[in-house]
Amino acid sequence: QVQLVESGGGLVQAGGSLRLSCAYPEPRFSSYDMGWYRQTPGKDREFVASIVFNGRSTFYADSVKGRFTISRDNAKNMVYLQMNGLKHEDTAIYYCNVWTSGWKSLSSWGQGTQVTVSS
Repeated sequence: QVQLVESGGGLVQAGGSLRLSCAYPEPRFSSYDMGWYRQTPGKDREFVASIVFNGRSTFYADSVKGRFTISRDNAKNMVYLQMNGLKHEDTAIYYCNVWTSGWKSLSSWGQGTQVTVSS
């Protein structure tokens, strides 16, 4: 089973920026819509952003719209999340995965990358 590998998290002050990366060495990567998701302890995983297979359309949760930007490089099987204007409430473990309307039922997830925003 192909593993998703997220990286780029860390500790940052409020107002700062981070860029998350996700490697997905799946041969059909360029045909998949992809998404970023996040989870905090005691809460359900939530949608953050998604990008269609060819990169031409993106979608964002209201909570991150205008601050986060999702992008992808199909030649490298990579998805990115540029996070600017970080807030304390953005603190979470961030995961990438394919995006479908049934993403909550996806059974295979990577280890995620921890983002901590100090206020």
